[in-house]
Amino acid sequence: MVTQVTNFGRNGLSDWLIQRVTAVVLMAYVLVITAFLLANPNIQYEQWLQLFDATWMRVFSIAAILSLAAHAWIGMWCVATDYLIEHVLRIKAGDAVASKANLLRWVFQAVCAAVIFYYVVWGIEVLWV
Repeated sequence: MVTQVTNFGRNGLSDWLIQRVTAVVLMAYVLVITAFLLANPNIQYEQWLQLFDATWMRVFSIAAILSLAAHAWIGMWCVATDYLIEHVLRIKAGDAVASKANLLRWVFQAVCAAVIFYYVVWGIEVLWV
C-alpha cells in the first residue's frame, strides 16, 4: 500500500508525482498563452505588456518557470542515472570511459543544475525587473 505520496524524499513515487503536477502546470500555461494568441490574432506589443503586467500572469509565469525547472531536473537526473553508468558506458564507449562514469554523471548533473538555475533566475528577472 502506498502511504508516502507527499513525501519529498528521493523516491520514484515522489519523482513521478512531481513530474505529473509540473506537467499539468505547464499544460495549463501553454493553453492560457494559446487562448490569448487565438483571441488576439494581430497582437501588438502593448497587448503583451498588458498581459504580463497583470500580477496573476506574473505569478502564473513564475509557477510555470519553476515547474519547468523541476520537470527538467527530474528528467535529466533520470537520464543521468539510467545511461551514465558503468555497464552502459562500457557497451557504448569502452572501458576507459566506463571507469569515469561517476565523474561524467556528476559533471552532467552539475551542468544541468547550473543551466536550470540560470534559466530560473533569468525568468524571474524578465518578469519582475
